[in-house]
Amino acid sequence: MIRLLLILLITALCGCHQAYFGTINIGADAPLVESHSIVYDREHALSVDIYRATDTPANAPLILFFYGGTWRYGERAWYRFVGESLADHGFVVMIPDYRTAPDVTFPSFVEDAARAAAFAQSNATRYGADPARMFLIGHSAGGHIAALLATDARWLAAVGMKPRNFRAFIGLAGPYDFLPIWSPRMKQVFPDETNRTETQPIHFVDGDEPPMLLLRGDQDIIVLPRHNEEMAALLKSVGVSVETRTYQGVGHAQIVTALARDRSDLAPTLQDVVDYVKRNIRNLP
Repeated sequence: MIRLLLILLITALCGCHQAYFGTINIGADAPLVESHSIVYDREHALSVDIYRATDTPANAPLILFFYGGTWRYGERAWYRFVGESLADHGFVVMIPDYRTAPDVTFPSFVEDAARAAAFAQSNATRYGADPARMFLIGHSAGGHIAALLATDARWLAAVGMKPRNFRAFIGLAGPYDFLPIWSPRMKQVFPDETNRTETQPIHFVDGDEPPMLLLRGDQDIIVLPRHNEEMAALLKSVGVSVETRTYQGVGHAQIVTALARDRSDLAPTLQDVVDYVKRNIRNLP
């Protein structure tokens, strides 16, 4: 409780995302978790942070996590708590940066994500992970970006991959169908009015998607319930396995904050993600 009050106080005083995540990361370092930063895209100076527990067995599941930030801000270092806590559970975790607005617009950040996915697949064994056990996770705008990789095959095709190279997609408060776009700030991110439908993951669901777990909080006023509901209904209609969870009393930021190892009081996000990953690799050789 004291830590949560500290987080809220710092955020209220400075309105600073860096301070918010810095507070969450207090105490995140785990002595038995190794981390590395590697450049995955030299042309655009993009790097990925990689987390792995020192006692993780070979051929561990690989988590590729994309953070949110309205396609405008965010840094991989802010999400150290995600890498540390998931690595604690025996996974190798990769958290890449991607370019953001206003420096770039759609689809540059999706192209970055595809290159990060290709890096993850080709370097999995180097870090003790199994490229056949890759999972795609995203929160908020990162959930949108990751969902496009999982639904619109052209992005991964550009790097020699396909959506089903991932064992599953896990969306945390992801926006999957946010048309029409009214906000001037959103129009800056998605400026081309002639191809707006191509920005929406829900428009590409055709049955070739990996299984999905869609999580949201019932107090989320940024991404509304219909995103999970409509995506889940469409996936079911084409025979794709999908599960949904709605957490009571949980808002948009809390759902990802609950991935921290000591924040299960906010929501069972971490345990649900861990359980889902383990269930989806149970019958693999």
